[in-house]
Amino acid sequence: MDHSSQPLPPLDTLRAFEAAARTGSFSAAAEALNLTHGAISRQIAKLEQWLGLRLFHRQARGVTMTPDGQRLFQRTSEAFALIADTSNRWTEPRGTAVVRLTSLPSVCGLWLMPRLAGLEGRGGDPGGALRILLSVDHRALDLADEGMDLAIRCGWGALPGRVSLKLFEEWCYPLAAPTLAAQIGEGEPERLLAFPLIHDSDASGWRTWFAAHGLDYRPRPQDRRFEDYNLVLDACVCGLGVALARPPLVQSTLRNGGVVPVDPRTVLNPTSYWLDRPPGRMRAAAVDLARRIAAEADVAPSALDGFLDAETPQGHGRPFIPWTAA
Repeated sequence: MDHSSQPLPPLDTLRAFEAAARTGSFSAAAEALNLTHGAISRQIAKLEQWLGLRLFHRQARGVTMTPDGQRLFQRTSEAFALIADTSNRWTEPRGTAVVRLTSLPSVCGLWLMPRLAGLEGRGGDPGGALRILLSVDHRALDLADEGMDLAIRCGWGALPGRVSLKLFEEWCYPLAAPTLAAQIGEGEPERLLAFPLIHDSDASGWRTWFAAHGLDYRPRPQDRRFEDYNLVLDACVCGLGVALARPPLVQSTLRNGGVVPVDPRTVLNPTSYWLDRPPGRMRAAAVDLARRIAAEADVAPSALDGFLDAETPQGHGRPFIPWTAA
C-alpha cells in the first residue's frame, strides 16, 4: 500500500513533543533542544491542533502525558530511534553556549564567514567561546517558532513581531572585472548603460544610483538578474557585466582584485542591514553574540542597550523586499 500521499505532522513539532515527553518537562525539553520554553509550548500546541488530540495535561507543577500522548510518544520514540540508527550522521551541537543565527546566503558567505572564528570567541576572546549554528534562508521566518536566537537581514526598517537593531547602511558604487573596467573607462554615469548591468532579485539599488544622477533606469533584456548577491558578485568577477558594490560584502573581492570600481559616485542604498531577535528575554549566549556582532558593525552602545533590553517589538517597519529575508 502506498502511504507516500498521507500527510505528516510538522517534524519540528514531533521533535519538540518527543523531547518534552522524554524529559517530562517543557523547560527541560527547551534546554535539551536549545530553544525557549515558549517555543516548545507553541510547537506542541501546533501538533495538538494538527492531530486534534490533547497530548499533555498542563498542571501547576509541570505536565503529564495523556493516554493519546503516551501512545504517540511510543511511536515517535521508535521512529526517531530508526532514523538515528545510521552511520556518518551529523549531530547538531547543543548546550547553553550554542546560538542559532539565520541570514541570507550572501550575508553568511561574504560577511559572517570571514568573522565567524572571532564571533565564536576562538583565539582567546575574553568573552568566552560560543558555538554559532548558521541557518541560511531566503524566507521571512518566525524566529520564535523556528527556535532562532538572532537574524541578520537587509530591509527597509524594523519588522512587526521582532526587536530590530540597525547594523549599518550601504553607500553603493559600480564595479566591474578589470578587463571590462578598462573598456568602460571614465566619464558620465550614462556610459554604464552601454554595458549589461547585474542586479539581484530587486533592481532598486541601480534605480536609486541612476536616479541620483538624473537618469531613469529600468531592467533591460541584456541585463542579468540573480537571486542572491553572491551570484551577482561572481558574475561581475567573470566579466558578465557591471554590478553595484554593496559594502561591506565586497571587501574581500576588492582586495583580491577580482573587481575594481568603475565610477567614484556613490548613493545610499534604500535598504539597510539589521540584527533581529524574537521579543522577550534573551539567553546569555545570544546576548554575547549580539554584542560581538554589534562591535563588528560599530553600533553605538546606547542603540545596542536598547536592543538587548527591549521586551517587546519596537514597532512596525516598511515591508521588506524579497532579498531581505531571514
